[in-house]
Amino acid sequence: MIPPGFLDGVRAAVFDLDDTLYAFDGGAAPNAAALRALAAVAAPALGISEDAFLAEVAASLRAQKERVGPDNPGYHSRAARFARILEARALPLRLSLEWTDLYWKELFARIRPAPGAADVLRACHARGLRVGVGTDMSAIEQFRKLETLGLLDLVDFVATSEEAGVEKPHPAFFDLVAEKARCAPDEILFAGDNLRKDALGAAAAGMRGLWLQADSAARAERPDVPSAASLPEILAALQPL
Repeated sequence: MIPPGFLDGVRAAVFDLDDTLYAFDGGAAPNAAALRALAAVAAPALGISEDAFLAEVAASLRAQKERVGPDNPGYHSRAARFARILEARALPLRLSLEWTDLYWKELFARIRPAPGAADVLRACHARGLRVGVGTDMSAIEQFRKLETLGLLDLVDFVATSEEAGVEKPHPAFFDLVAEKARCAPDEILFAGDNLRKDALGAAAAGMRGLWLQADSAARAERPDVPSAASLPEILAALQPL
């Protein structure tokens, strides 16, 4: 739960994006649906099944992570991920561009803002807070997601792992957040769905890390971590001025 007084003195509110302000893997799972739509096009070009194609994409992602390391945001590149599959078969690399464009087209067509997302951002502004998004991934895709969700004009700044050069929960990521928030770390609320990356990472950086977790059993296992079941719960806590 959100402890009493947890938001007192907060001057900036920062939210994770994927699976916080919209469902990426959770909910309707737009990511999985977009990959499946891509597989329907790509698998026949490779002469393999759709499931086999998806398995190769997952293996390529693992290989990227192993090559660059867990803190390097470079592993997010879909183009590089798909190119690895094509290079192994000596197939035209232009397909990597086509598949990347198709994947993002399918994802953007499926994403919807989480319940209460716009309302909580507006409520933060109403309290005079600077409002930000702190997210792993490359900047262009995250900006496009926010625009597609109708949320881009409701935030004052966006901090991405591409800009920071490291993924959450690396301290340098949260240094960038504090720089953009223009206030001390202990005056920043940082809310997100990932316990390690968002809530604990922000807390380690001196911020007020809040775990957004709908599963009450999961929250009960970590009573030491301030948490909320949903964005509307944060909204309710913001109401008293």
